[in-house]
Amino acid sequence: MLRTSSRAALVLLALPTVSLAQSTSPFSLGGYVEANYSFNFNRPSNGITHFRGFDNRHNTFTLSNVVLDAGYDNARLIGRLALQVGQTPSTYYLAEPSFAGADASPALSRDVWKYIQQAYGGYRFDLGHGLTVLGGVFLSPIGPESMPVRENFNASRSNLFFGLPFYHTGVRVSYPFTESLTVTLSLFNGWNSLVDNNPGKSVNLTMVLTRPWGSLTAQYFGGNERAQGAAEGAPWRHMLDAYASVTVSPRLSVMAQVNGGFEQNRFGTSRWFAAALYGRVQLHPRLFAALRGDVFIEHTPENAAGRASPIFWPAPWVSSGTATLDYRPHPRASFRAEFRHDEAGAAMYYGGAVEGDGGAAPYVANRRRQDTLSAWLTTWF
Repeated sequence: MLRTSSRAALVLLALPTVSLAQSTSPFSLGGYVEANYSFNFNRPSNGITHFRGFDNRHNTFTLSNVVLDAGYDNARLIGRLALQVGQTPSTYYLAEPSFAGADASPALSRDVWKYIQQAYGGYRFDLGHGLTVLGGVFLSPIGPESMPVRENFNASRSNLFFGLPFYHTGVRVSYPFTESLTVTLSLFNGWNSLVDNNPGKSVNLTMVLTRPWGSLTAQYFGGNERAQGAAEGAPWRHMLDAYASVTVSPRLSVMAQVNGGFEQNRFGTSRWFAAALYGRVQLHPRLFAALRGDVFIEHTPENAAGRASPIFWPAPWVSSGTATLDYRPHPRASFRAEFRHDEAGAAMYYGGAVEGDGGAAPYVANRRRQDTLSAWLTTWF
């Protein structure tokens, strides 16, 4: 793409207009293609590398994502449309609510929306340093990782990226108080919801500080995220997220993220804590090495009335360690090789002969660990 689409960068400047404004044209057009091959050493009979985001198929070549991205920033008008097709969109929209239709209204499901990665329009008002109002579908500002592989240190995404929301639908208002501090206030349907699954709305407040050494992002996200009629009731879920990106030297960059939250529901308090640490070093002008480690701990309450549904995982904790080599023979091409180890506090992965057929009889998780080796290719314009 001609401009960054990382979840962090979308909030960093609160709109895509900075890079667009730097262009000689108010319009931009870009795109990228991502393909991968992954081998799971558990050799699951169902071919699924479970709870792994977008590289979730064993021993197969996969066209992960093909994206066409267009935008404009012209006479204060702002717009962006990123269309996608491939394996990634199907995973991206797994949590999207489904609703039945009627005689004059169509049914709604993930299949209606999955070709849209993000789409929004807006206007920049001549107020102070510029007040920007945008409405539509946005990549989530939570966490430093991005949808395009090329913008990340690693090829696969962390458990924090996969567990926390990918996208939000609603309205976003941003204001740059200084050249280094931008504040964004948003009103959304909720987590991963183009169509809301309950009557309530969610709020997000994000503050981004940019300095010569890097950037720091802190945010609050709150709202009712349970479906209407859920056994947990309609509790307000609170989430705090912070991450920093630091350029230690021209060759070394590090990032860190911490995330936590809670929800007081009918069964007690659901709560979680998660953290990730990233590092990347440039070994050669065209070769990079990256390491990442993450952990995600979740408490699911229960009482005499029953047990709450887990918010994130079917295990009390998950963690992973990832090592990636990234070779870039061209400024717009990346070849990556990656080894990753996943581990959980209960069986939530697959290996060997897996029980079930994935239909009437759901697959039964039978492993607490999985190791994978994958290769990735992405090019962009």
